[in-house]
Amino acid sequence: MAEVKPEDMVHHLPMDQLQGFEYCIDSNPSWGEGIALGFQHYILSLGTAVMIPTMLVPLMGGDDHDKAKVVQTLLFVTGIKTLLQTLFGTRLPTIMGGSYAYVVPILSIIRDPSYAQIADGHIRFLQTMRAIQGSLIVSSSIQIILGYSQLWAICSRFFSPLGMVPVVALVGLGLFERGFPLVGKCVEIGLPMLILFVALSQYLKHVHLRHVPVLERFSLLMCIALVWVYAHILTASGAYKHTALVTQINCRTDRANLISSSQWISIPYPLQWGAPTFSADHAFGMMAAVVVSLIETTGAFKAAARLASATPPPAYVLSRGIGWQGIGTLLDGLFGTGTGSTVSVENVGLLGSTRVGSRRVIQISAGFMIFFSMLGKFGALFASIPFTIFAAVYCVMFGIVAAVGLSFMQFTNMNSMRNMFIIGVSLFLGLSIPEYFSRYQQGPAHTKAGWFNDYINTIFSSPPTVALFVAVLLDNTLDVRDAARDRGMPWWARFRTFRGDSRNEEFYTLPFNLNRFFPPS
Repeated sequence: MAEVKPEDMVHHLPMDQLQGFEYCIDSNPSWGEGIALGFQHYILSLGTAVMIPTMLVPLMGGDDHDKAKVVQTLLFVTGIKTLLQTLFGTRLPTIMGGSYAYVVPILSIIRDPSYAQIADGHIRFLQTMRAIQGSLIVSSSIQIILGYSQLWAICSRFFSPLGMVPVVALVGLGLFERGFPLVGKCVEIGLPMLILFVALSQYLKHVHLRHVPVLERFSLLMCIALVWVYAHILTASGAYKHTALVTQINCRTDRANLISSSQWISIPYPLQWGAPTFSADHAFGMMAAVVVSLIETTGAFKAAARLASATPPPAYVLSRGIGWQGIGTLLDGLFGTGTGSTVSVENVGLLGSTRVGSRRVIQISAGFMIFFSMLGKFGALFASIPFTIFAAVYCVMFGIVAAVGLSFMQFTNMNSMRNMFIIGVSLFLGLSIPEYFSRYQQGPAHTKAGWFNDYINTIFSSPPTVALFVAVLLDNTLDVRDAARDRGMPWWARFRTFRGDSRNEEFYTLPFNLNRFFPPS
């Protein structure tokens, strides 16, 4: 066998900007293409916007009309939060949607005896929603203070490329329960969607129409439309008439009851459910979810920057984005969305799938959210897409985000046993500990202090949060004296400050010349 010459070996140099993107963060497609891509991001964001209210509103005592109104409100506020984040926050192309991290403390409020014993379902729904609103308003101060005081910027200086590998990877991998386990609940719809999407977006991505790779760029819209029609044909033909209730819920296209329950025109407004109520016990429990969503958002920001072909966000910009996330959570509390704020991970993955990381596309998507949330019937039509279809897409999108996290290993020395130990232990515990907590219906912490139970159960049910605690602790305490180069610190050194790299000004400067009034540090 011939000896391989060193010059024949392919050597891939580390790149702080991901290459091969058609449009990066500050370049824009044509208006027609941008509107189509923005609508595609809007459709993808509907999965979480519908799933969270569908899960929580019935437990709160609400009916289909209440659920439809919460979905509209969540979409409306998501559009506002996204515009604020892309204009004044990190300026990354990220959609600020609802967060599953808030489910544990919200369930604790729902189970509170003072609300659970109310006989009238609608009154119980209103009282519970007002309690959730009050807790969100109070707990949002954590993100606002950490962000605008630049305390989170100080904390982020302890983050190295090595420490971010398990955190960003588990932002995607940690959502595995919303992937194929949900596809399997209606495999005759979910599996064709998964196979068709992979085939069009990857194997046929070189198909061009007028020099535009239409299948790579718009395969999500095409696949959802085709499979949605296929699912409607199955429903109309009576394929699910005699099946189990759970199968009908996951497969039928007429089970959401959103269209019939929505008004033609409805504009959400602050305090629409009434004046929020405040409880120290509930607020303290909600603060744990705020911390979790802050950490998950930090990992998602790192992934979004990579998939927008931008440089890693400086600590100042990252902290600024967290401050605006806190404002977003405050808006969630004022409007009553029933959950808090975080980056939509699936939409971050779509940046990579389409190879379009343009900020303008996400802002157009935010416009669609606001517009269709006010036109209730039209928005409800799109929101009635079976969740199994979204779950199939999540299998791809969450995987892309996880791969972005693993790509940070290129900046580190993976021939170092120290680094392998840190990444391996962080990844394993980041998956194993939340899996242990998920086996308990209300979490394993059962003390008399309800807020403490919510704290423990919420924090340790989040894979990225556990991974961050483990990875950052080990990375900053284990043989750290001579490990700076192995950890990848030289690669990120110039991105620690706003003026450390000239590209930071190009990607992250505030619009309307606002940097004159808010000079970056």
